[in-house]
Amino acid sequence: MATYSLAALADYTGSTLQGDGALCFASVAAIDQASVNDLSYVRGGKYRHYLETSTAGALILPPELATNYAGSCLVNTDPYLAYAKIVALLYPVPRPATGIHPSAVIAADVVLGEGVSVGAHAVIEAGAVLDAGAMIGAGCVIGENCHVGAQTQLHPRVTLAYQTQVGQRCIIHSGAVLGADGFGFAPDRGMWYKIPQVGNVVVGDDVEIGANTTIDRAALGSTRIGNGVKLDNLIQIGHNTQIGDYTAIAACTAVAGSVQIGKHCQIAGMCAIAGHLSIADRVIVTGTSMVSHSITEAGVYSSGTSVTENAVWRKNAARFNQLDKLARRVVALEKQLADLHNKDLD
Repeated sequence: MATYSLAALADYTGSTLQGDGALCFASVAAIDQASVNDLSYVRGGKYRHYLETSTAGALILPPELATNYAGSCLVNTDPYLAYAKIVALLYPVPRPATGIHPSAVIAADVVLGEGVSVGAHAVIEAGAVLDAGAMIGAGCVIGENCHVGAQTQLHPRVTLAYQTQVGQRCIIHSGAVLGADGFGFAPDRGMWYKIPQVGNVVVGDDVEIGANTTIDRAALGSTRIGNGVKLDNLIQIGHNTQIGDYTAIAACTAVAGSVQIGKHCQIAGMCAIAGHLSIADRVIVTGTSMVSHSITEAGVYSSGTSVTENAVWRKNAARFNQLDKLARRVVALEKQLADLHNKDLD
């Protein structure tokens, strides 16, 4: 494992060094578990009390906490980002060995770029193209005419259905399925007639897709995931949805079909977004929210109620069901008051 001096880490992260720059570190640890050999961080004042008890060799701190800290530290206005850069430096992701495992099944016309790695029992079907440095994990299935960009990594058991296009430097985690049929059915005399989904999925560069996330192929055209998008585990993206660059979506969120999500949005966990809606750039949707109408302006949006005692919740739920009647009574009372006021004026 590589070791770096605190001074070198300050230069690498654009931080201000405070204390002994000759201290060297090869590991990081949580603030309440770090030893003298570890580097740790404090993100904000909520964890200020750890400054007095932590045994970490050095800390990454925001300026307001570094002022009165006696130990060695890196001072950065964004300590979380500085920490992330240091973790990436100290713990580089292992790269699979270059080459093709003998158990892999690869069609004769597949194009393999320089330095591609293909793991055990992977299947790559006719017409697929894997650019230089692509990494295909064990048990992956890459369908006909798929394209995997340079340096993109598919962890074990990823499925790319036919004609799926994935950009450069992407990471797709195990169990993800890109390009399965969209949910399209036409009613037919009490039954459902399946509508062929003849589009595809197009993923931009530098995208990360979490484990067991599914992105449906378009009915027509393409379901598109923009550059730099980050999708957590267990997310459903419906057919023909378009997600703008650098948007992040947390786990267990479901996005219905033909949704337009803007750039730099943040969608929290367990949200539900109804179909055929538009969400503007730089929108934040908080956890468990139901988005039932388009959002046209940047901002923070929420729905739902927070957890409370069951007895209180039951009373509130009963009153919620009476809101329409109460609203009508209020309107009627306001009208009566207005009439009385007008009579007094007469």
